[in-house]
Amino acid sequence: MDDRSEYQGDGLGLVDDKGRVAIPASLRQALAANSPRADGKDGGTVIVGVHPQQKCLRAYDPAYVKILKAEIEAIQARQLNELGEPNYNLKRRGASGEPVPFDGSGRFIMPGFPRDYANIGENAFFWGTFDWIEIWDPKTLIDAVDVDPAMQAACRYHCKVKGIAL
Repeated sequence: MDDRSEYQGDGLGLVDDKGRVAIPASLRQALAANSPRADGKDGGTVIVGVHPQQKCLRAYDPAYVKILKAEIEAIQARQLNELGEPNYNLKRRGASGEPVPFDGSGRFIMPGFPRDYANIGENAFFWGTFDWIEIWDPKTLIDAVDVDPAMQAACRYHCKVKGIAL
């Protein structure tokens, strides 16, 4: 993991009627560094799926799949030892994700089901968590009771700056 760029930053993106949205620049730079295109052009691939515990999305680069899978398999092995059977939902939820291309300005199309699952409409709030990027519907994030208040405050700030009422 030492050679990976970490996802730090936040921002608010406007989602068009086709589900296109741009990843904020601070997060886009890390994503591009972690998933360079073979032809050397700007852009790359982002994997977008549902978060394992929150009503939001998580996005990450293709190389993170092996890391995520190893983490899930380690948890599953511990549970197998403790309970005598695997928790099949760990891999079901952990494998949630669809690879989609993003262009040089960070625009990508959010896959339909994950977007619907997370209630993402016209706006998407992005938050880096070192390993991945969370993507939230601002209202869903503000109403959530089990998330960091600083993250909620950042979402409120970005909405205020763009004139979006919550």
